[in-house]
Amino acid sequence: MQHNIFTTMRSLKFPEGCKGTQVYAINPTGGEGGGGGGCGGKVGEKFLQHLQDLRVNSIRTKSNRNSHPPTNQTSRTNVSVESLLPAGFPTVDLMEPQIESCLKSVDFVESLAAVYKKVESSSQFEKSERFLEQCAVFKGLCDPKLVRSSLRSARQHAVDVHSKVVLASWLRFERREDELIGLSAMDCCGRNLECPRACLVPGYDPESANDPCVCSRGELEVLMGDGGECSTSDIDEVHGGGGGDGDDDDDCDMSFCIGDDEIRCVRCNVASLSRPFRAMLYGEFKESRREKINFSQNGISAEGMRAAMIFSRTKKLGSFELKIVLELLSLANRFFCEELKSACDAHLASLVCDLEEAMMLIEYGLEEDAYLLVAACLQVILRELPFSMHNPYVMKLFCGSEGRERLASVGHASFLLYYFLSQIAMEEEIKSNNTVMLLERLGECATEDWQKQLAYHQLGVVMLERTEYKDAQKWFEEAVEAGHVYSSVGVARAKYNRGHKYSAYKMMNSLISDHTPVGWMYQERSLYCTGKEKLMDLNTATELDPTLSFPYKCRAVLLVQENKLESAISELNKIIGFKVSPDCLELRAWISIVLEDYEGALRDVRALLTLDPNYMMFYGKKHGDQLVELLRPLVQQYSQADCWMQLYDRWSSVDDIGSLAVVHQMLANDSRKSLLWFRQSLLLLR
Repeated sequence: MQHNIFTTMRSLKFPEGCKGTQVYAINPTGGEGGGGGGCGGKVGEKFLQHLQDLRVNSIRTKSNRNSHPPTNQTSRTNVSVESLLPAGFPTVDLMEPQIESCLKSVDFVESLAAVYKKVESSSQFEKSERFLEQCAVFKGLCDPKLVRSSLRSARQHAVDVHSKVVLASWLRFERREDELIGLSAMDCCGRNLECPRACLVPGYDPESANDPCVCSRGELEVLMGDGGECSTSDIDEVHGGGGGDGDDDDDCDMSFCIGDDEIRCVRCNVASLSRPFRAMLYGEFKESRREKINFSQNGISAEGMRAAMIFSRTKKLGSFELKIVLELLSLANRFFCEELKSACDAHLASLVCDLEEAMMLIEYGLEEDAYLLVAACLQVILRELPFSMHNPYVMKLFCGSEGRERLASVGHASFLLYYFLSQIAMEEEIKSNNTVMLLERLGECATEDWQKQLAYHQLGVVMLERTEYKDAQKWFEEAVEAGHVYSSVGVARAKYNRGHKYSAYKMMNSLISDHTPVGWMYQERSLYCTGKEKLMDLNTATELDPTLSFPYKCRAVLLVQENKLESAISELNKIIGFKVSPDCLELRAWISIVLEDYEGALRDVRALLTLDPNYMMFYGKKHGDQLVELLRPLVQQYSQADCWMQLYDRWSSVDDIGSLAVVHQMLANDSRKSLLWFRQSLLLLR
C-alpha cells in the first residue's frame, strides 16, 4: 500500500468523513433471479461447501501460542453462511453513492476564488460572515483543518457577542476529541479565541487572538461596565440594617414607601437613573411635589428598592444577592434605566457557569431582554453540545418557531447559530424530527443565496434519508432554484426512488450538456443506465475525478458478479491506495470472505472499526465487532508478543491498514497501553 493513503483520514473526526456508502445486497437464498450474476453459482457453492466442512471439522489445529481453550474453539467455528454474510453477496443494483450534505460547486476553484474576493472586498464588520461562507465551501473538501481555519478567522473578525459565542463554541466542538478529560464546558485551555469570558466582550479586535485570556469574572465585569463590589454597609442597608455610608438623612429629601417600609433617598440621584424617573420627580407629575411616594404597585420589594437607591449613589451592585439583581433588572426595564440594566445584565452574565444555572437564568434573560445574560446562557448550552441536545427545554427553545422568535427578540437568532446546531443534529441523528426542525429554522434565517442553497439542500438530504421522497424533491428543487447545481443530483435521486427512472436519466443528461462535465454528474447518471453505458459512465467519472469511491466499488461488484474475485480486489485496491474509507474496506472484507481469505477480511474489519467503531456492515445487518468475533476462530491466533512483531513488520513496510488492524487487536487484549494509543494516533495522522 502506498504510504500516502491516509491523506484523507483527517476527515475522520467528523461523521461525513466516516459515512461511506453502505453496500446493499440481496440474500443469496433468493435463487438465480436474485441479481447475483455469476456469484450465485460456482463461488457460492464453493463458499457454502467450505462452511459445511467447518461444521464437520469444528476443532482447528492451533499454534502453541493460542490461549483459547479447545472447547471454545469448537463452538465458535460452527459458522453459518447467514452469520458471516447475512446480506448475501454484493450486488450493484442496490448500491447508491451518498449525496453530500454540503455546498458543492461545478467549479470548486472558481467558487473558492469568488469567496476570497468577497473576503478581501468586505468591510471589517462583514469579514466574519464571509469567512463563514468560506467554511461552508471548504466542507465540500472534507478537510477539517481548512474548516477550522475558516472558523478561526470568522471568530477572529467577529464583532458582536452573539457571533463570538457561537463561533467559539463551534471551534471548541470541532476539537472536542482533543479535550482533556475532566475539563468543564467553561474551562478555557488558554485559547483567547475560545475563552468564554472574552466572548462576552463586544467589539472588533482581530489582533487579540494572541492575547492572554480574560478569564476572571472581575475583569469581565469591569470590561462590560459593572463597577465592582459594594461595601459591607451598603449590603446591610439593602436588608434594612442601616442608612449606609454614603448619604446622611439630612441629604435625603424624599422616600419611597413599599408596604410598611420607607426607603430614604436623594431625589437627584434617583432622577439620574432614567428619563422616566426624572420626569416623575422633576416634571409635571404630582410625585414631583411629594416627599413620600407610594411604590408598592411596581413589582419590586423594599430590599430591591434599597439596592436601586444604593446603585443610584455608587453605580455598583457587585455583591447583591441574585434575587435582588433580578428585581433590579425588572425595574430597569420598566423605567428604562439603561445604565442599571447594563450593570445587571453584565453581573448576571458573569454568574452563569453550568447548564443548570443557564437553564434557570435564560428565561429571565428572554423575559427581560437581557442580551448579555442570554448570550452567557446560550454559551454554556452550546459548549455542552451534543449532550445538551437531550434536554427537552433546550430542544423546545431551538427547534420551535416560537423559540426562534423569542431568541430573535433579544438578538440571538441567526443563520450562524442554526448552521452550527443543524450540523450537530445531522451528525447525531440525521433522520430525527429535531434535525428537520432545526434545518427549517436555518432556512427561515437564510438571507443570502449561499445560505438558502445550503439550508434547502440539507433539508433535501435529510428528507431523502427519511425516505420522504416527495418532500426531498421539493427541497432539492428549491436549492436548485437558489443556484445550487449539485442539488440536481438530489432531484434526480428523489425522482428515481419515486419510480421515475427515465425522468432522472433525462435530467442528468441535461445537466451534463448544460455544464462543464464533472465526475459526480457521470457517477449519478450511471445509476440510471445499465450494461456498457453504465460502465462507460463509471469510467468517465473516474477519469474526471479519481477520488470518487463509488465507481471503483461498482466496478468491483460487477467483477464479483462475473466471478472475477481477484480482479475485484485489485479494483478496490486502486482507491484504497490513496483514499481510505470504511465503505471500501467493508466491500474488500466482503469479497475476501467469499475468497476464503479470512485473515485479509479480519484485517480490513479491524481497520474499519478503528475509523468508525460503530460501523454497521452488510446493509446494516451486522456490527463490525460481531464479525470480528466470527472471523477470529477462522484465523491463526497470535500472542501479544507476536502482535508486536507483526506491528514492527507492517510499520516498516508502511502497511498502514495492516498496522491499524494489529493495533486494534492489541488494544482489544489490553486497552491500558498508552503506547498503543499513541501508535494508533500516529497512523491516523499519517
